[in-house]
Amino acid sequence: MPRVAVLIPCFNEAIALPGVIAGFRAALPDATIHVYDNNSTDGTEAVAATAGARVAHEARQGKGHVVRRMFADIDADFFVLVDGDGTYDPASAPAMLEKLIAERLDMVTGVRMHEGDDAYRPGHVMGNALLTGLVGRLFGARLGDMLSGYRVFSRRFVKSFPALAGGFETETEFCVHALQLAMPIGELPTRYHARPAGSASKLRTYRDGARILRLIFLLVKDERPVPFFSWLAVALFAAGLGLGIPVVLEFLHTSLVPRLPTALVAASLVILSFLAVACGLILDSVARGRREMKRLAYLAIPWSADG
Repeated sequence: MPRVAVLIPCFNEAIALPGVIAGFRAALPDATIHVYDNNSTDGTEAVAATAGARVAHEARQGKGHVVRRMFADIDADFFVLVDGDGTYDPASAPAMLEKLIAERLDMVTGVRMHEGDDAYRPGHVMGNALLTGLVGRLFGARLGDMLSGYRVFSRRFVKSFPALAGGFETETEFCVHALQLAMPIGELPTRYHARPAGSASKLRTYRDGARILRLIFLLVKDERPVPFFSWLAVALFAAGLGLGIPVVLEFLHTSLVPRLPTALVAASLVILSFLAVACGLILDSVARGRREMKRLAYLAIPWSADG
């Protein structure tokens, strides 16, 4: 019998949590349910313990920190990660788990199918679509819902995941980790409900969107250095030409360089553009070595405890 762990990161989710735990207990009766409280002030820990979950605590604030702690502490064959806010449908978990096992995948994402603006605000829908499309284009894959908080993982995904993010950008890190290591992944649609009355979203549209964009920027720099530094080189070279061409034309007509500072800046920008290309090529070799090491570490971990 495979061991299944349901992982629920929580911050002030006492209102929704009993229903979430009951739903997953009914959907996956043999699973062990773990709730990690992240400095809640509404009695979330006590509510989770009363509902029969195994409760732990993570002091560093942020979903990414909780996920890192969960992935380090808990061992199982398969992991179901879901937010504790009551918006995701526990009834989808068996189908997601079945797909992962039947196709020997490393990650199955629950693609949110919402009913009305109360469940999924239009601004969040648009932001998710833009960020999902951006990551798919940069890392060469089509993704349905990169920011979903409902996923099923294999053991080798969880135990090879570096978990460097601190907040809600951890979902982006999941996707990029899987795409960079060419893991087999899948998606299934799942119903997405409005939050229970009295429960407030922890997601801040602009702040967290900016953090996700920053993470994408850093991941592109680290994992795709040639395109990143090539675009930088093009920008520097274009700026250098824009400043330098008038100076060169004037020199051809008068044999004088009256705007010497402009000429020096233009030459410096062109030199920097060539240096950017060199940096991209060097860092590409480093990134390739890192990917090879991560791939080997991933392959060293069995897909499940049974192999």
